[in-house]
Amino acid sequence: MSVVSSITVKVPATTANLGPGFDCIGTALKLYNEFKFTILDTDGLIIQVSGTEAEKVQTDESNLLYLAFVKLYEYIKQTPPAVKIEIKLGVPLARGLGSSATAIVGGLVAANELAGAPLSELQVMELAIAMEGHPDNVVPALWGGCRLAATSSKGWEICDIPWHRDIVAVVAIPDFELSTSEARKVVPTEVSRADAIFNISHLGLLLRGLATNREEWLKTALQDKLHQPYRQTLIPGYDAVNAAAVAAGAYGMVISGAGPTLLALVDTIHAKSVETAMANAWIGKGINSTVRSLPLDTQGAVIL
Repeated sequence: MSVVSSITVKVPATTANLGPGFDCIGTALKLYNEFKFTILDTDGLIIQVSGTEAEKVQTDESNLLYLAFVKLYEYIKQTPPAVKIEIKLGVPLARGLGSSATAIVGGLVAANELAGAPLSELQVMELAIAMEGHPDNVVPALWGGCRLAATSSKGWEICDIPWHRDIVAVVAIPDFELSTSEARKVVPTEVSRADAIFNISHLGLLLRGLATNREEWLKTALQDKLHQPYRQTLIPGYDAVNAAAVAAGAYGMVISGAGPTLLALVDTIHAKSVETAMANAWIGKGINSTVRSLPLDTQGAVIL
């Protein structure tokens, strides 16, 4: 097999929602998946996976990374080439840290580059949103930073959200999975006007709190009434971990994406104390977890 062309794309993990920003806010974090695509001069598909939980990743044409790769070629009306894909996993699967978004963005970015960049970044983003179904993970995975996405008559408006340099996300990743589809099933399709107003006001406060690192604003802003009260029932030990995080100095705790990863926002001074407290709280419930502080990723998907 002779190599025609090769490209490696590194894509960050993401956390969506941040409490009141349900399905519209997402943040890229410094934790990554890497995808290497090598075009072959023979027919076929080869997928090799390394890293934690590698055995859980599909290695045939149903692989999400490959589906995204093919999607772009179909969009530009070209036949996708035979390809070898090497996946290095750093983002845990089905934990609410955007693993599917890394695959969608990685596949689209690689295909666009190998095809000669026929699509703009905006067009790649729109394809990613169409595949994922909502923008909160794929947008920051593609562009980095903290992003707010809103629909407009022209499609999507994406707004960069200022993130104070002293704010750190502490993620507590448990040793059990929770599928996004299951987490969505428990969220009601209709809410009261009071709950809608609650979330609108808290989202506005969250945006100011993230920019200023103002403690009292962030402690209030992370509250939510649209999805977290329902989803937290699917996460054993939620109340204990939340109480421990706040007692150790966190501004508050939210469910990362659809869960089950729990994420605390904290200033850099208290980050280590919050890490320890969250880990110990889950141990007290008989649950092992990986807890770490993750700074904001500002680059998004990068071609290495």
